[in-house]
Amino acid sequence: MKPVVRRLALFALLAGATLTARAEEVSVAVAANFTAPMQKIAVEFEKATGHKAQLIFGSTGKFYAQIKSGAPFQLLLAADDETPTKLVKEGDGVAGSQFTYAIGKLVLWSPKPGFVDDKGEVLKNGKFEHLSIANPKLAPYGLAATETLKALGMADSLRSKIVMGESITQAQQFVTSGSAELGFIAFSQIHKDGKLIDGSYWLVPARHYTQIRQDAVVLARGKGNAAVEALAGFLRSKTAADIIKSYGYDL
Repeated sequence: MKPVVRRLALFALLAGATLTARAEEVSVAVAANFTAPMQKIAVEFEKATGHKAQLIFGSTGKFYAQIKSGAPFQLLLAADDETPTKLVKEGDGVAGSQFTYAIGKLVLWSPKPGFVDDKGEVLKNGKFEHLSIANPKLAPYGLAATETLKALGMADSLRSKIVMGESITQAQQFVTSGSAELGFIAFSQIHKDGKLIDGSYWLVPARHYTQIRQDAVVLARGKGNAAVEALAGFLRSKTAADIIKSYGYDL
C-alpha cells in the first residue's frame, strides 16, 4: 500500500472510530399512542446522527410514577402537556426544554367495516356489549374518552359497558381481540404506513374533549447530554414532522 493511500485509510479508520465513540443511546419514555410514528422517527434519527433511541412505550401516568421513583429515562414524550409541566416544576424535567411535538385526535373505532358510523350514532343505539377506553387516570386519551361521553350525556348509561385498558394500546387490543366491539383510541393507531387500516371509525369532534397537546421534555438524567438534545431537536425537524402528520396528528 502506498504511503498516501495508507495514511488516508488510517484517517478514515480513526474518523470512523471517533464517530462510533461519540454515538450514544438515548432512553426515551414514549406515550403508547405515539408508538408507530416514533419507531419510524428513531430509524431516521439513527441514520442522521448515528445515535440510537431506546424506546419504552406505555401510559403517561405510569411513566410519571416511574420517573419519580428514579427510572433512568432521559427524555419523555408524553400524551399531554400537564405531566411534562409538572415534572419541570418538581425538578425532574429540565426548565426550557419542554415543547409540543404533536396534537392528538380521538376516534371511536371498530375493526368491523360499517359498524361505527361517521357521526358516532352507534353509541346511542346500544347494539354492542362492551366499549373499550384507556384508564383516564393514567392515559390522556382515556380522559378525553370520558370527557366525550359526558359531553354526549352518555357517561352514566354506558358505564356498565366500559372495559378499561391500562394504556391506549391495551384499549385497542381489547377491540382487536373481540373483548369489546368498539373503543375510543388515538387516530394515529388506525394508521399503517400513513394509510387507514381496515374497519370503521368516527373522528370525535374536538369540541367534545380538552385538546390533546402532547409535549416532550428533557428529563434531569438527560440534562447536558448531546444525544438527548439531538433527538429533541430532531423531533422538530421536517423529517419528523412529515412522519408525525402522516399518522393523523396536527402540529
